[in-house]
Formats: sequence, C-alpha cells, structure tokens
Amino acid sequence: MNQYTAKDFKKGQPRWCPGCGDHFFLNSLHKAMAEMGIKPHETAVISGIGCSSRLPYYMNTYGMQTIHGRAAAVATGCKVASPHLSVWQVSGDGDGLAIGGNHFIHAVRRNIDINILLLNNRIYGLTKGQYSPTSPRGFVSKSSPYGTVEDPFHPAELSFGARGRFFARCVATDAEGTVRVLKAAQSHKGTTVTEILQHCVIFNDNTYDEIYKKEGRARNAIYVEHGQPLLFGENKEYGLAQEGFGLKVVKLGENGITEKDILVHDAHCADNTLQLKLALMEGPDFPVALGVIRDVEAPTYDESIQAQLEEVSAKKKYHNFQELLLTNDTWEMK
Repeated sequence: MNQYTAKDFKKGQPRWCPGCGDHFFLNSLHKAMAEMGIKPHETAVISGIGCSSRLPYYMNTYGMQTIHGRAAAVATGCKVASPHLSVWQVSGDGDGLAIGGNHFIHAVRRNIDINILLLNNRIYGLTKGQYSPTSPRGFVSKSSPYGTVEDPFHPAELSFGARGRFFARCVATDAEGTVRVLKAAQSHKGTTVTEILQHCVIFNDNTYDEIYKKEGRARNAIYVEHGQPLLFGENKEYGLAQEGFGLKVVKLGENGITEKDILVHDAHCADNTLQLKLALMEGPDFPVALGVIRDVEAPTYDESIQAQLEEVSAKKKYHNFQELLLTNDTWEMK
C-alpha cells in the first residue's frame, strides 16, 4: 500500500463560513484518503452545486464541479469510462435529493461503483436559507416563514427503497467515526451512500445539537458495528431489543435484561428490515444510529458493462474501426 499523509490530498484554501461542517468533513476526508493508500491521481471527486459542492477545489485529485443535481450522472460516466479510478460524489441534501433526486435513486439502483457523500444540513445554505427536502415538518425558513407543511425525505429510506446495498452515517464533527465509515465505503464494491450530519452555522446551526458534540453522542447516539451487540449509553448500559416487528430500548440489569437479550448488528443481511429500522431511529425515544448500517455485496454496473462488452466483442468479426470497415465489400481506387 502506498504511504500518504493528509497533506498529499490537500489543495487550496477552503472558502466556507468559519465553523461550517464542511471544514470538519474535508479534514476527515483528507485523512481517510491518506489511510486508504489510493494514489491522488487515481482518485476523482465530482460535485454538483451548493456550499458542500465546492469541495473538489480543495482536493489534490482529479475533480470536477458539475451543474446542479447532475453530479451522479457525471460520476457514473467517469467510472464507466475510467474503471480504475476511485470516484467520489459530493452533494448536499438539496443538490442530491431535490433537483438531483432522480439521478440519486438511479445511481443507487444501478449499483455503479461510486461513493456518494451526502452532506445533510437540512437547509439550502448557498442560496441563503430556504428549506430543503430533508428539513423537518414545521421548519421555519425564508421560503417557509410559517413552517413547512411537507414531510422530509429520510436519505436512508430513499436509498433502501432504490435497492441500495451500502448505507452509512456519521457526524461531521466526529473525525474518528467519519474516517471509519469512509474507509468502509471505499472497500465496498458498488454504490455507497454516506450521510454526513452537519450544521449550517448561518441558517441552521442547531439541527443536530443532541449529537454534534462528543458528550451528546455518548448519550444520544449508537455506533453500530457488524457482529457486535447494539449497546449504547455513556457506560453501554442501554441496548436495543426486538419487540414484535419493531425495536425497543432496554436497560441492562432491569427486569432481568442481560446482554443476551440485545440484538446483534448484521450489516451484511440481504433483508434490510432491521437495518432500515436502525437507520430511521430518532430521538428522544431512540438513539441516532451512526456507522455502517448496511453493507451487502451485489454485481456492480461498471463491472457488468465491461463484462458485456467483452462478451459481445468476442462474438464479433471486428474489434476496432479498421476491422469494421473491412467487414464489407472493399475496392481500391487507382
């Protein structure tokens, strides 16, 4: 494996508001890529439009900022044309799930081998504070001064509904947790969706207050890990158990509850029922699930395309344009 440092992936001076979650995430992405050991010139970062979509300018890799909502389409073309590249798509909740929503679900459905980074601050920050597809019902913004009357998208639900095989979640201020899921995403073959929870310090600075700091995550989040019991709390005193077709929070030692009663996380289970329940948990009744929630192998679009091309090519009498010309009648002009 090549030895790199975060500095090898840094470029330029980020132009985001001080304290923006994009700063935290960018630092974690630099560190994760260094630990992955992939060469910078074998990496491409593609984005759409929005605050987070400036990120390719700060990556010492191939990069391209595309048009609003079209990052997935360009990232797909990049991967099919250059299968050797490690392709990362950066989108905000507006760019990725509003104007880019159709591209998002079809990239996930096709299982193209790209890594989608969905930076979710539940607001349109670049255009100055309108509500987004992930803003909660009742959210007051410049475009919903009396509170939005719409229910939001849950990125996990949208991803799972599009037959997604990999979904992870992290908090921008949690460097260790972010690096861990980014490395897991790179290891997965196929479309990965990583939701990054972050604040917009200007227009939505408290949307994830309960988990934005380390002490808050200890109380209000659960780090899920494949093969490990679903325990959480400052002293791992709480756990998740099955109740009918749902989940319930239990406390170890109460009513005879032991660790044997706690569910064990299975990220590789093809049936996404429990994984989706974990992904949709919200406070105050449940902890927010962080980490790799779903990680299931399946054929990828880019590999299937290459295999199809090779199969069809092997049956053809020609393999390049010159040979194609010679398959028909030919004659010489003298």
